[in-house]
Amino acid sequence: MNGYFQLVIGKAGTAVKVFGATDGDPEITTGEITEYLDRNRIGYDVLAVNDAVKKMGGEPVYFTQNRANPVREQYNMIISEDQMTVVVRFYPPSENVAGEENGQLTDSKEVIGDLVLKKIRYGVDKNAIESFFTKREYCKDYVIAKGKLPRDGSDAVIEYKFGTSRRPRPTLNADGSVDYHSLNIINHCKEGDLLAVLTPADMGDYGTSVYGNQVKPKAVKVKSLHYGLNVCISEDKLTLTAEKAGHVSLQDGKVVVSNVLNLKSIDVSTGNIDYDGSVMVSGNIASGFNVKAGGNIEVKGTIEGAVLEAGADIIMERGINGAGGGTIKAGGNVVTKFIENANVIAGGSVNAESILHSDVQAGTEVNVTGHKGFIVGGHVVAGEKVSVITVGGEMGTTTRIDVGVDPTLKAKIRGLMTEIGESNKNLQQIKPTVEGIVKKLQAGVVLSPDQAAYAKKLMAMKTQLENDINDKSENLMELQDKLADSHDAFVRVEGICNAGTIITIGELSMTVSKPVKFSKFVEKEGDVRVAPLD
Repeated sequence: MNGYFQLVIGKAGTAVKVFGATDGDPEITTGEITEYLDRNRIGYDVLAVNDAVKKMGGEPVYFTQNRANPVREQYNMIISEDQMTVVVRFYPPSENVAGEENGQLTDSKEVIGDLVLKKIRYGVDKNAIESFFTKREYCKDYVIAKGKLPRDGSDAVIEYKFGTSRRPRPTLNADGSVDYHSLNIINHCKEGDLLAVLTPADMGDYGTSVYGNQVKPKAVKVKSLHYGLNVCISEDKLTLTAEKAGHVSLQDGKVVVSNVLNLKSIDVSTGNIDYDGSVMVSGNIASGFNVKAGGNIEVKGTIEGAVLEAGADIIMERGINGAGGGTIKAGGNVVTKFIENANVIAGGSVNAESILHSDVQAGTEVNVTGHKGFIVGGHVVAGEKVSVITVGGEMGTTTRIDVGVDPTLKAKIRGLMTEIGESNKNLQQIKPTVEGIVKKLQAGVVLSPDQAAYAKKLMAMKTQLENDINDKSENLMELQDKLADSHDAFVRVEGICNAGTIITIGELSMTVSKPVKFSKFVEKEGDVRVAPLD
């Protein structure tokens, strides 16, 4: 039994009796007694009350010479902050040793009436209330009402049955060269192959507070499968399968299967190439020609001054010499032997053995490895990190390295926000007309054939706009989540960073004044600092 106390009113004033706990239950505290006295507006000497708590034993200890009025049996009702539990704690009536009346007892009807008054209507446990009146135990918590906690659900999960990594890891040969045949970033598929599986979000279940109000479960992320060329979705919208054989890739959140166009070379005999699927070139791409593919581009020969644009990955086994006019743009990764005098943009990563006088942007990382492993001149930007052996030239060639910002993500977010705003504007313009038509139909008005055709067109437009807004809003949320997911961006130099190199991390920059070896450049204490390699 808990320790408890009782107020005693005698001829000499007002006292308190303190009874010790049994069976290891909690003892009464001075604080609880003084709170009780404060509630009942009874003055006291806190030292005397504390003395009573120390003595225990049930003997009265007077704390004031004033005689308090009789205090009835009472309780303190506490409703939890989350409105899920109601607890009452009972206190005994005062004892009068001066021959007058003791404090009155309460009953269960009073407690139940108080619950009704406080509008507590759910989960009331009348047995718990009655248990006190069957066997009175004071200064003990009785849980007399319990709400029903909500059941939290879980986020939707999409499992892709093919590689979606934006960080390919080329295999280094013993001589330091890169084995481009061991990348395994191009995902082959056959007709009927399972490509993606959606486990829908579990929305959870609502709970109920002791007031009878609904309590929402935690919000979860809802996802849906997005797909494009040569992919079909199941009737239940939970799986994607390939409609034909080809290469499968993830492009702007959509699963796409592309056919493969095989060419010996691209020159005057073929002209520029614009193909929905993937393009594989076993020979060279001549200067001045353009190759555009919805899937991957793989080139085994040389590339000079050409423009390549792929929805997925671009692999160039012999590298590119842009001669000041070459441009490479990939929705996924770029893997190449070298990049020289070219512009390269990758939604994922860029992997090369050397980068010379080029502008390179990567959504995730830039890895410059192999025998040479150098970046000299130009501007290299990566969302998360740059790993390199040598940066800058010994003659002070200006070389800029920026990390910590995905160069494409913010642009995509801005574009989506503009598109959603435009669709919302168009939707608001047609809504009043559609609602007016619906009201007429509900009122039994018969539309003429022209009016009916116009109404059908408007309603289809409304549905299309609503679907468009929902899809783009979902995509926007995913992109914003990526942007909010902070990364500790850094530049890793496994050899030497030469003087004159400009390192920028986020909004902070430093110019390397003297050569730095075997180091990492990191953001620390509001500045770009040099740290040892891990």
